[in-house]
Amino acid sequence: MLSQQDNEVLTRVGPGTPMGELLRRYWTPALLSSEIPEPGGDPVRVRLLCENLVAFRDLNGRVGLIQENCPHRGASLFYGRNEGTVGAPGTPGPGICGLRCPYHGWQFDADGACIDMPSEPPTSTFKDRVRAKAYPTHESGGIVWTYMGPADTITPFRDFGTESLPREHQLATKLGSTCNWVQTMEGNVDTAHISWLHMFDAAEEVPDDGSDKPGYPSNAMTWKFWIHDRAPRLEVQDTWYGFRYAGLRTTPNEHTNVRITEYIFPYSTIIAAVPFNTRHLMVVPVDDHNCFRYTFNVSVDANPHGYGGGPLHDYSPFETPFTRQAGGITPRDYVEDNTYLIDRDVQRTETFSGIRDFVSQDLMVTESMGPVYDRSQERLGTIDKAIIRMRSLLIRAAKSLTAEGTTPPALAGPDHDFTRLRGADKILADGEDWRYLGTDDDPAVQEAEAFRRAEVADAADAPTVTQPAAGE
Repeated sequence: MLSQQDNEVLTRVGPGTPMGELLRRYWTPALLSSEIPEPGGDPVRVRLLCENLVAFRDLNGRVGLIQENCPHRGASLFYGRNEGTVGAPGTPGPGICGLRCPYHGWQFDADGACIDMPSEPPTSTFKDRVRAKAYPTHESGGIVWTYMGPADTITPFRDFGTESLPREHQLATKLGSTCNWVQTMEGNVDTAHISWLHMFDAAEEVPDDGSDKPGYPSNAMTWKFWIHDRAPRLEVQDTWYGFRYAGLRTTPNEHTNVRITEYIFPYSTIIAAVPFNTRHLMVVPVDDHNCFRYTFNVSVDANPHGYGGGPLHDYSPFETPFTRQAGGITPRDYVEDNTYLIDRDVQRTETFSGIRDFVSQDLMVTESMGPVYDRSQERLGTIDKAIIRMRSLLIRAAKSLTAEGTTPPALAGPDHDFTRLRGADKILADGEDWRYLGTDDDPAVQEAEAFRRAEVADAADAPTVTQPAAGE
C-alpha cells in the first residue's frame, strides 16, 4: 500500500504538482489527427493534464494547441473562427491565419501570437505584447503530440516507430475513461487479471491442438493456459526505459508459458502477444479524474496471418463470447450508468464478469474504484510486483525532479532506440531464458524482419503502371 502523501504524488497531474511537472517533460498525445482533418476546419476542445486547450488546423495546415480562454476577456476560443489567408505559390511566407475570437475579433496563430486586434486603433501596437499560451505540436502515427514542459527543457520527439510508418499503416484510436490515469495503467501491467476478469468457462474445454509444447501456442491454447493456471509467477527485468515483466504459467502439459509486457516510462505499455507485439497502449491523463486510452501502430504488420508478429506461424481464428467495442472517440455503450450492461445470468453460466465487451471489463473494474482510489487502503500480493515497480519509478522520478531537478528517465537520446521494444508470448523449452524474447536476438523477430524486408524489396521491384493519356 502507499501512504496518502505518495498516493497524491502519484495521481495528481495539474500544473505545479510533482507528477504533473514530470509528465510535462514528455511528448504527449493531445488528440487524434483525424479530429482536425482539414485545414481551416472546426477547432476542437482538448483537456490535457488539467488544462483546457483548443486545437485547430489553420488554413496552411499547421496544427495549433492554445489556451481555450481568450487572453482578452476569457471567451472560449473553441467558438472562434478559423480563418486567414493562405500563402500563394511563389510568394514569401505561408500567409496569415489563425483562430479569431468571436467576442472582439482578436486573432491568434498556431504559436499563440496575437496577429490581429481589429477592435483597437490601427496605430496600436498592443497586439505585439499579447500572446495566448501555446504548446508545440508534432504529428506522427495519426496522433497530434504536444510538449507542455518548460521551453528550455524541450527534448526531441520520442519516435516509437511512427515517424517512418507509411500513412496506409497508421492506425490510432483513443477511448475515454472516467478514472485516474494510474488506475488504468495498473491494469495494463497486471497479467494475473486475465485469468479472472477476462475469462469464460468454455476456455477450460479447449481441446489440445498440439501447440502445448515448447514454441508458439495457438490463440485458443493461450486462453486455456490462462484458466488452467490462475496464479502466475511474476518476474521483473529493469531496463533503461522502464521495465519488462514476465507472467509465468504452467500449461496443462506441464510446460511453462511466458507472457512478456513492456512498460515504457511514464505511461505506455506493449502487451504480450504470440510471438511478439509492437502496438502501444498509452494512458494519457485528461485531469485527475479522467484519462484517455490511446492505442497506435508503430510498425507494418509483418505477419500475413494477422496474429502476433511472425509470418510462419499460422494462428487460426478462435471464437470467444466477447465483443470488442470500437475505439476512436465514439460514445461508449458500456458505462457505469447502465452498469456496463452486466448480465448476471451470463455471469453465472458463461463468463466470469458477465460483461460482453472485452475492454469494458477493464473499464468496469478500474472505474468502480472511484475517480482516485485511496491506495493506503489496499493490500498487495505477489501478483502485484509490476504494479509496485511502476509506482516506485513514477513517484521517485516526480520527487527527484521537484526536489533536485533530476533529469527524468527515458527521454529521447542518441542511445535510446524506442523502435525496438516488443511484448512477447511463448512456451519455453527447458532452460530457456525468457529475457531474450521480443528482442533483436529473438528468431521470431528476425524472421518477421526478413519477411518485411522481402516485401519491401518486392514492392520496389514491381513494374510501374502508367495510365494512358486521354484519347489513347
